[in-house]
Amino acid sequence: MPTPQTSTPAAHDGYIDLYEAKKKIYPRAIGGLFTRWRWALVWLTQIVFYGLPWFQWGGRQMVLFDLGARRFYLFGLVLYPQDFIYLTGLLIISALSLFLFTAVAGRLWCGFACPQTVYTEIFLWIERRIEGDRSARMRLDRSPWSLDKLWRKALKQAAWIAVALWTGFTFVGYFVPIRQLAPQLLALQGTWQIFWVGFYGFATYGFAGHMREQVCKYMCPYARFQSAMFDKDTLIVTYDTPRGEPRGARGKKAPAQGLGDCIDCGLCVQVCPTGIDIRGGLQYECIGCGMCVDACNSVMDKVHLPRGLVRYATQNGMRQAWSSAQMLRRVLRPRVLVYSTVLLALCIAMLASLATRTPLKVDVVRDRAALARLVEGGQIENIYRLQVMNATEGPRRYRIEAQGLPQVRVASEPEVDVGPAESRWVPVRLRAPYGAAPAGSHAVRFEVREVDGTAQVSEKSVFLVPR
Repeated sequence: MPTPQTSTPAAHDGYIDLYEAKKKIYPRAIGGLFTRWRWALVWLTQIVFYGLPWFQWGGRQMVLFDLGARRFYLFGLVLYPQDFIYLTGLLIISALSLFLFTAVAGRLWCGFACPQTVYTEIFLWIERRIEGDRSARMRLDRSPWSLDKLWRKALKQAAWIAVALWTGFTFVGYFVPIRQLAPQLLALQGTWQIFWVGFYGFATYGFAGHMREQVCKYMCPYARFQSAMFDKDTLIVTYDTPRGEPRGARGKKAPAQGLGDCIDCGLCVQVCPTGIDIRGGLQYECIGCGMCVDACNSVMDKVHLPRGLVRYATQNGMRQAWSSAQMLRRVLRPRVLVYSTVLLALCIAMLASLATRTPLKVDVVRDRAALARLVEGGQIENIYRLQVMNATEGPRRYRIEAQGLPQVRVASEPEVDVGPAESRWVPVRLRAPYGAAPAGSHAVRFEVREVDGTAQVSEKSVFLVPR
């Protein structure tokens, strides 16, 4: 019985080389259904990413995470740090969506919408336009330096840097108003803005231009734990081994020689962005992009054989020779139904919470410099500071009242005006008659309500009565 072939580290002059030299991958361009889907996702994600910061809503940026002012604008919503629960909900929904998509069809996110995949595809397109197709790029890299090679390499690097810097600029534009950011950068103002534009630009340039598949193979944790989310009914890119083997070059007499349908052209390897051979079975480097499916289908069309030698299929389906319809029926299995139900419930709960959210936030802080004091008329006075936050797009007037102690009242101005999407600190004095309550700490409530609206918030605090 033959033993499996194993590779051993290469020995050089008494050393053992534990690291394999990185081999540059030259992905070949291909057309087909999955290629079109990938480019549709590239266009969709980048139109949204690059375009969204430039849209205005009510005189301000439509989507802006203003960290300095601690306000987050999402279309018509104004969110404060107190609304952090919504970010938590969004992250949970994103994680469950990833689990659901992975259980149904493997690494769809990696293959079609991951920023690493999207920007690698953009940088590869630039490289093809300047240096040529796969064979031309390989020849160019092997050739000695010349004027032609110099200008092509320089132009490619310049184009990459331009795209990377624009990406960094756009990303920072979600945190600094983008219409103000552009003149600041041109005037070399804003040290932190310049730093972060350069940082994210450099990351995009390095990851998409140079590291490429190395990020997916060695840096991304998703490739490592994806198997925990797969099962035997997950749709993955699969090579039909019984149909394809034994593989070999085909001629007119190839069927009589007992060969399978695979003609061993290697095109599936040439188009793979991570450089793997899908015929070796499922591998953690596979990002499920479907490029090998498009390549193999194009070859099958040329040799007049049925498509689907490499296709999306399930392990159960391949083992039991199920049809595509039978495999798709297994999509609605318990695991997927549980993910879908929980995800739907979370989405409904989050939308309902946003729809019923009170557009008013109030924080109460006691004045520690004067805890309690006696004032004219035999009154006991406590001083507070209220932060009133208007989470609407228009100016509002709010009335401040207090409850919880007999005859407690607001001795300061009871009404306050707050501008659109603004917060205001308001000093508030509460007074109660001496003897209205025994000495000690007593619970009180501040009731803040909109004068001409329905928004109302109640916040607890304490009223101190001295001995």
